[in-house]
Amino acid sequence: MTKHTTETNKPNGQGVARIFKATYCSFKGFKAAFNYESAFRQELLLTLMLLPLAFYVAQSRLHLLALIASLLFLLFAEIINSALEALADKITLEHDELIGRAKDLGSSGVFIALTLLAMIWAEALFTKFF
Repeated sequence: MTKHTTETNKPNGQGVARIFKATYCSFKGFKAAFNYESAFRQELLLTLMLLPLAFYVAQSRLHLLALIASLLFLLFAEIINSALEALADKITLEHDELIGRAKDLGSSGVFIALTLLAMIWAEALFTKFF
């Protein structure tokens, strides 16, 4: 029989302290995305411009939630794509078919997020003004 232990070997610890350390790591990730990823900065600017507009064009609280969620989903997709690209570049900067595929898949995820954002915002603007 194997012995089960409750201890983990996680560098961020356990319990409430882990939550604070994970939050700190999250903010480091936001800072890295802002400092090193121009696409993230562009999408963040788009988010900051559209966020106030969301309160004006939304027809309900649920509509507002969809508008804001589409903006946050775009930022999420870009951060995941950037993380994937950073890992791939750490492995090799030379052409590699699987790494290229991974980067293309990450880019496709951002494209889906942008498409979703465009659809939701187009509907909101059409509903508000036409």
